[in-house]
Amino acid sequence: MSETKSGASYASAGVDIEAGDRAVELMKEWVKKTQRPEVLGGLGGFAGLFDASALKKYERPLLASATDGVGTKVDIARQLGVYDTIGHDLVAMVMDDIVVCGAEPLFMTDYICVGKVHPERVAAIVKGIAEGCVLAGCALVGGETAEHPGLLGADDFDVAGAGTGVVEYDNLLGPDRIRKGDAVIAMASSGLHSNGYSLVRHVLLDRAGLTLDRHVDELGRTLGEELLEPTKIYSLDCLSLTSTTEVHAYSHITGGGLAANLARVIPDGLHATVDRATWTPDPVFDLVGSAGRVERLELEKTLNMGVGMMAIVPQDSVDVALATLADRGVDSWVAGEITDRGDHATGAELTGDYAK
Repeated sequence: MSETKSGASYASAGVDIEAGDRAVELMKEWVKKTQRPEVLGGLGGFAGLFDASALKKYERPLLASATDGVGTKVDIARQLGVYDTIGHDLVAMVMDDIVVCGAEPLFMTDYICVGKVHPERVAAIVKGIAEGCVLAGCALVGGETAEHPGLLGADDFDVAGAGTGVVEYDNLLGPDRIRKGDAVIAMASSGLHSNGYSLVRHVLLDRAGLTLDRHVDELGRTLGEELLEPTKIYSLDCLSLTSTTEVHAYSHITGGGLAANLARVIPDGLHATVDRATWTPDPVFDLVGSAGRVERLELEKTLNMGVGMMAIVPQDSVDVALATLADRGVDSWVAGEITDRGDHATGAELTGDYAK
């Protein structure tokens, strides 16, 4: 008696090429919305093309690059079955790092890794990335969707991205420009952004036992809606600011919290002091702190506490800076100042208590 066995195939190993092709077709309309005049070709090539002759207008162009993901916030999206906002987070995490040095975002590529390709889900993720690129003023020139059966569950996924920007050498922002007496302007975050979700999930879901569909009075919406609030994209706001007044530096408040990220742009010999009394953190930060009995310093070194971006400007630029940001709908305020380092061990610190 003989036994006939069919040969192995990519499909039998769990990879569906046809589903991948379907996902590409679904995402094309969204990618098209991000195109800039410098982009050549369309989706489907082996590489994205960007016409570098556009850089001829620069005397000494510096290319700025960054790469990032959105961390375990993707698990909240997976649990809720909401896939069209996480892309905003990805663009923000990449392009808001690039704009810190004064660079204009040019283009971005993405990488989406899934356990199983669900074309509509992949297209929804790319839709969010494309919408984020529009908000950042950059093009989405390509990407990759990888199916990893056996490594990831059928509903599991992760996203990452890389971006490129350009800045004129003479306009490069950073520590070298900062002077004693400069003002530190805070720009409000849209919530938790995309940092610290391992702590947030542990505290709210595991320890406190809250469910994502539970309405939380302090938040005015369900917990899931709060946790999926997209990260604010500041790129065009910052570019507008540098075009209207003098700016010495920016700091993107991400992992590590406000003080640690601000310290990254403070030069030796100077110190940034930020007064907590100048703002009230959003209720979600109090919720995380109280539900997990998380000490304030631990919260502050993990979460943004309501500030997503900071600008360091000379005192005579403050009024114009605040007016410019207000015109763009960005809530901002003077939160601190630059002083001598003195006996301070670090480049930045928070003082006082938060306003009630």
